[in-house]
Amino acid sequence: MVVKSRISGLRELSVQERRAAVVKSAELSEDALGTFGTGGISDDQADHMIENVIGRIALPVGVATNLTVNGRDYLVPMATEEPSVVAAASNAARICRGLGGVHATATAPVMIAQIQLVEVDNPEAARLKILEAREEILEKANLQDQVLVSLGGGALDVQVRTVPTRSGEQVIVHILVDVRDAMGANAVNTMAEALAPRLAEIAGGRPLLRILSNKADRRLFRVRAEFDAALLGGEEVVRDIVLASDLAAADSYRAATHNKGIMNGISAVVLATGNDTRAVEAGCHAHAARHGVYSALSRFEHNAAGHLEGTMEVPLAVGLVGGATRAHPTARDAISLLGVETATELSQVIAAVGLVQNLAACRALAAEGIQRGHMTLHARTVAASAGATPAEVAQVAVRLVQAGRIKDDYARDVLVELRGAQA
Repeated sequence: MVVKSRISGLRELSVQERRAAVVKSAELSEDALGTFGTGGISDDQADHMIENVIGRIALPVGVATNLTVNGRDYLVPMATEEPSVVAAASNAARICRGLGGVHATATAPVMIAQIQLVEVDNPEAARLKILEAREEILEKANLQDQVLVSLGGGALDVQVRTVPTRSGEQVIVHILVDVRDAMGANAVNTMAEALAPRLAEIAGGRPLLRILSNKADRRLFRVRAEFDAALLGGEEVVRDIVLASDLAAADSYRAATHNKGIMNGISAVVLATGNDTRAVEAGCHAHAARHGVYSALSRFEHNAAGHLEGTMEVPLAVGLVGGATRAHPTARDAISLLGVETATELSQVIAAVGLVQNLAACRALAAEGIQRGHMTLHARTVAASAGATPAEVAQVAVRLVQAGRIKDDYARDVLVELRGAQA
């Protein structure tokens, strides 16, 4: 399959026409994205996913275009309610496309099973005893998921820390597990449960918590891209993006908003593919504070050619097997559209979207200001919520933007005026 992520005129098409154009560019069968037109799941399907189901909530799913990662084009499904996110990601991907797109690398898909041991009389001696039993512990861990082991994954190593707490020193055991194409929660939780009694016996204490850590700092994805200075708006815009990036690196108040821009892209793809947005967000924000101060996940710098170089490192615990990625029909369609074959490839695309999304926000702030583009798209939402029909939305949105009054009450006034003129 050879995906073409450049689709000319996509914005001007109807929803049905866009879907057909995306299917054609992705070289999928005509009915491949059928669930995108139906809302995805029935009440019965929802009832099997969570408890006490009373209904469903739908979010718009857009497709980000122009993205190239490691020399391959991707059409990226993004589930989000926020205007401008999909358009901004597509535009920023275009700005780096001509200079090679996004380059991505990854560590192994290693997750951490964490076992808490309390009431240990001699924590340091217990730490060494557990390490001495490393081979026994790994063997027992791998007996819990022999399918994972047969696929080349499984428990790799044992780490032990003593952690001083308000209630005394505790012994914390980490089992490092290669989870292959899974997110990994079920595998590592099962191992943690199975190992806890034996670890407590070795340490001479009591097991308490036994669960994965969402601080997935063994499962890192690094992306970089070169953004064309001319397409960004020139040398002054490049300089101001660098200055904004430097503030985000130094100031946690700015970093929180800077990283939110990254997560606009990351979370939208994670959600569209049926993965765990909360786990990914927790891991990314923990990584942003890994040096003891909350800081920016990305950096932007001038390079020797005068272009803007963007770099980012994030942990991403996502999978292609298990959970909603298999249970939710629309998530399956989203994976098909992406055409990814491994969880690592999926994560590289997700990280790439986070970087280009971040660049788009920084460019808007450094150039015309965030409100101009964002509010232009928001005007369409306001027009629709005020009661405009699909045929009226564009006209009302233009009037709202021209007046600088993107408000529900003014949208209703504009609608009354338009309809009166047509009567």
